[in-house]
Amino acid sequence: MTRLLFRDDAYTKTDNAQIVTINDLGGIILDQSLFYPTGGGQPGDCGHLICDGRHIPIVTTVKNGADQVVLVPAEGAILPGSGQMVEQHLDWDQRYNHMRIHTALHLLSVVIPLPVTGGQISADKGRLDFMMPEVIEDKAAVEAVLNDLIAQDLEISESWITDAELAANPNLVKTMSVKPPMGAGHVRLIRIGTEGTQIDLQPCGGTHVKRTSEIGKMRLGKIQNKGKQNRRVNIHFAEI
Repeated sequence: MTRLLFRDDAYTKTDNAQIVTINDLGGIILDQSLFYPTGGGQPGDCGHLICDGRHIPIVTTVKNGADQVVLVPAEGAILPGSGQMVEQHLDWDQRYNHMRIHTALHLLSVVIPLPVTGGQISADKGRLDFMMPEVIEDKAAVEAVLNDLIAQDLEISESWITDAELAANPNLVKTMSVKPPMGAGHVRLIRIGTEGTQIDLQPCGGTHVKRTSEIGKMRLGKIQNKGKQNRRVNIHFAEI
């Protein structure tokens, strides 16, 4: 099992680890990983490892089953051996933007309180698909409410409940297409706002900023028709 360092502290940019094994496809499995693996609409992290003074580029990170994180090296990279110690270095700019976009999408699901049928995150934009029979008529109003929530500097925190507790409270799950990360006996909840004034609480395994003000101003992009009663709402960083 890979220890998930990104779960302990999503802001850690570098740390050491030991190589457990190199799999048949050349993927590097560490005993503990700063690198977030692709999942829940959030891309896998990239960056590099340093081993014996050599830099090993990591182009993405994926899951292997429920308990292993696999770092995918660049093609042609000279790989270290099992048991060797490495330094992990995240591409922090990319990761931090993923955190900002991911948290902004949670807020978007508050502003548009409709069932979510899909979502995707990138380093400069994101989108949610909603079960939305009618098109949004006033995009500017939606954008204004989203930016107002961001500007409130709300705290983002986590808590844990059991799989059974989540099954007993299905209303916590907003996403229809992405299942919460269950199976380990407990599920992580992401709360926006404090318990007394929370505006959102939902299961999520991804990485997030600590306060909404870190997101920065957002711009509402295209609203696309993606089938019967399904519409895609795109958001972008306003400064890009």
